[in-house]
Amino acid sequence: MQEYYNYIKSLHLIFVITWFAGLFYIPRIFIYHIEAQEKIDVERDILSKQLKLMAKRLWYIITWPSAILATFFAFILLFLRPVLLEEEWMLVKLFFVGLLFLYHYKTHRIFKELQQDQFRFTSFFMRIWNEGATIILFSIIFLVLLKSSFHWIFGVLSILGLVVLLMLGIRIYKRLRKDDE
Repeated sequence: MQEYYNYIKSLHLIFVITWFAGLFYIPRIFIYHIEAQEKIDVERDILSKQLKLMAKRLWYIITWPSAILATFFAFILLFLRPVLLEEEWMLVKLFFVGLLFLYHYKTHRIFKELQQDQFRFTSFFMRIWNEGATIILFSIIFLVLLKSSFHWIFGVLSILGLVVLLMLGIRIYKRLRKDDE
């Protein structure tokens, strides 16, 4: 099975990419769905119906299967190379993967609420929520590529800087949108 390691790793990466694609796009659909509620009845009804369908297809046809397959291939990779579990960077990576599962689960709950026309969150909150997957992705990529303790700590600190920049960008965008209205 070792001779197939790189094939399995490739499949793992492909499904990680499609999983993140779903996690990046679904909050955008949530934002549009929330903002559609401000439209007149006819527009709101048409947009809500279409956005629910788009979200449902994205979530159940791309995002969930990709999460399951990425995890499945990750377990195979760890089975083939269990020594990776002794690496400090891998343990930190698995912590971030745990955060990714929590993010996915919470996003699933938001998805279910919006499918039932329950709007607990604002579009501004969803714009901030949308950055969660980005932060986790950056953290995991830094950990996987840099591997050494000093470098991944620097990478994680860089992620915190990225968070600050993203929050600043979101606030500026909100202010610009408000000025345009």
